[in-house]
Amino acid sequence: MAAAAMEVDGADRPAAKFSFNVLQLIKTAQTQHGLRLGDYKRYRRYCTARLMRLYKSLNFKHGRGKYVKKEISEATVTDVRYLHVVLYSSERAWSYAMEIKSTTAGANARQQAHLIRRLTKAAKWGDLLNRLCSEKADSRTGLEALAYAEHMRGNLLLERGTDWETALKKFKSARKVYDELGKFGDVENQVMCRQRVEELDSIIKFCMYEMGRSDLKGSDLLGLTTQEGPAFDLLQSKLEAVMAEARTQQAVSMTELEWLGRKFPVKNPKTRVCILKGQELQKELVATASNLTEKKLSVFDKIFIAYQDAKRHIRDDLAVAGTAEDVREELNGLDRAVSSILLQQTIERNLVLVTIAKARWVRAQKGLREEKGEKPAKPEDLVRLFDTLIQNITDLAELVTSGRETSAKIISFAKDLDARRLGFQAGRCYYLSQAYNVAAKFPEAYALTKRAQEHAELAMNIFRQSVVLDEVVLQELKTLAEDCRAQKCLIHARGVMEEQKSHDYVQKGIGSLNLSKDAVKKEEAGYLLDKLDMFESVLGPAGSKEQPRIFQVLPSFQAVPCRPIVLDTALIAIEFPSLEGRLKKEEKATGFLKKWSLFGR
Repeated sequence: MAAAAMEVDGADRPAAKFSFNVLQLIKTAQTQHGLRLGDYKRYRRYCTARLMRLYKSLNFKHGRGKYVKKEISEATVTDVRYLHVVLYSSERAWSYAMEIKSTTAGANARQQAHLIRRLTKAAKWGDLLNRLCSEKADSRTGLEALAYAEHMRGNLLLERGTDWETALKKFKSARKVYDELGKFGDVENQVMCRQRVEELDSIIKFCMYEMGRSDLKGSDLLGLTTQEGPAFDLLQSKLEAVMAEARTQQAVSMTELEWLGRKFPVKNPKTRVCILKGQELQKELVATASNLTEKKLSVFDKIFIAYQDAKRHIRDDLAVAGTAEDVREELNGLDRAVSSILLQQTIERNLVLVTIAKARWVRAQKGLREEKGEKPAKPEDLVRLFDTLIQNITDLAELVTSGRETSAKIISFAKDLDARRLGFQAGRCYYLSQAYNVAAKFPEAYALTKRAQEHAELAMNIFRQSVVLDEVVLQELKTLAEDCRAQKCLIHARGVMEEQKSHDYVQKGIGSLNLSKDAVKKEEAGYLLDKLDMFESVLGPAGSKEQPRIFQVLPSFQAVPCRPIVLDTALIAIEFPSLEGRLKKEEKATGFLKKWSLFGR
């Protein structure tokens, strides 16, 4: 009876519900296995290897020799790892689709069909995960599985681009779930849920735009392209297509390009589209945060491509223009304007590189460790960058003043370019003086620092007289002039110290009849505690490889008195008692045993 009662109680007890964090699991796997760098192939291989390990640990194999597929149903799920199998199967199909998306160049019907099949398979696995978690998992895991399945189904509809109404419902449903889940749990889970909500907001905006329910225009979707991540890669191609269409529509109304008060007609539609793309990317660049330097550099590359394409179309028009002087003059003016814009963007990009190099140099001056993969900062790197900037500003000034017409705006712009060139020369002289300072060439460093200060002050005077006052550039020049003034004092002091030390070396060398500077240095080499009465730096010049001599971590050996060695000369005269009595005597064999012992010998 007792056993029967126990069986009845075990049958009435509900089965334990499985629990795992779906979003955290896939986010961690994606970050650690390739998707941080957009490597979908590596992530797909990880999912495949992970599935093989799960199949082996669960002994869930699909036949021997011949493949016999085993279905995963509610009755099969007796371990949480079965749910992991379904999840990673969906992730593998999705990553395969994204790999096709990232490697396919241009429209390819066969590849597009393959992409759709992979996304369909991912959506089916997502639906199965939702169904299994609703029966076998707790409520939170079930909600996460529902949001995951809705997201996968929405990705499929987004790529197909035929049923925007259903796609919008799926994405809104996933967003609602993630929004509610983001209000509970630990901080890490809340952050991940909020990030997923932001990703879904962008996709929902695009779906509403496609359905005509949004007031956004094609050009207004530019802000969505600045976001990066696995969730935006499917959306990216759709946005590019929409923005290309919007640029084509704007190109119809764009008839001229205005530059420095002059208007140049743009008759070629391809040239218009390229110029509009460059202008949109410039707006995106302004909207990008100042600390996202890598993002800025990638946007600059896109700007260069757009304006280079525009120049190529202009050159093609010049080749077919014939001898029509008016047409050729208009095209030459347009080419000069586009080239000037391209040079201006090149200067801006080089200034971003200067900012990065300056930050590295400041870290090196403070003795901070470089980030992993970065080379040690050197002033020579900044000198090369300023050389490039001076060349760019010279080319731009020649291009601006090469035309026949000279308006007030062109003259003012040329003066500003001259002032900026002086500022770049001041920066070049300053960092060149730092290189000489590190090499202990103090007279050259002092002269270059003085020249840098003169250039900076002259550039500030020109900028103060300018019509359009650039406060940012003026503040940078003011900071540079102050740094030059401070460095002049430091370099002068170090030069005087070095000269005094050289004089002392000569005097001590004469006194000891040894004029070798290295010998005197060797004699005086010591640490701060040994030379407290001497005015001598033990840190070495900034940026040099000389080790500071403040305190010796392992103290040097010191001579100490040794205990005397006593030689025992009386040892040979001492007679010690015999110890043979204490030795063990050998027993002699007798009789029959003696014969055998002799025979054995």
